[in-house]
Amino acid sequence: MSYQHLNNPGLISVGLLLIRLVVGITFIGHSGQKLFGWFGGPGPIGFGKWLESLGFGSGTRIWSIIAGLFELAGGFLFAAGTLTPIGAILISLVMIDAILIVHMKNGFWIDKGGFEYNLVLIAVVIGVALTGPGSYILIHM
Repeated sequence: MSYQHLNNPGLISVGLLLIRLVVGITFIGHSGQKLFGWFGGPGPIGFGKWLESLGFGSGTRIWSIIAGLFELAGGFLFAAGTLTPIGAILISLVMIDAILIVHMKNGFWIDKGGFEYNLVLIAVVIGVALTGPGSYILIHM
């Protein structure tokens, strides 16, 4: 079976747009949870307290705001297809942090609280950043 018909620049751009929108908007949503307590999230105070429970000392509220801002900026840039590599780096930094602080000790598989999903997200955003955002982008730079 030949998949040559799928090697179409228009379909590739639609596929990249789909990936960018789902991943980017999801991270924007996560930022709302951390920054504003939206979507059932803890807000910066609650997220800061959670970080304290993991053994972080002072400054956890600031770190929760920084994480939320990285997710907001990274998610927006990634979804928009504008400065996609920068958006991918911001998202990857948050995911690497989550792996190192929360998930690594639980192993690889997500059903045990591992880092499987975080690693998949890193691969997706870096893959799109290396491939390019496709033709459908918000702002051409």
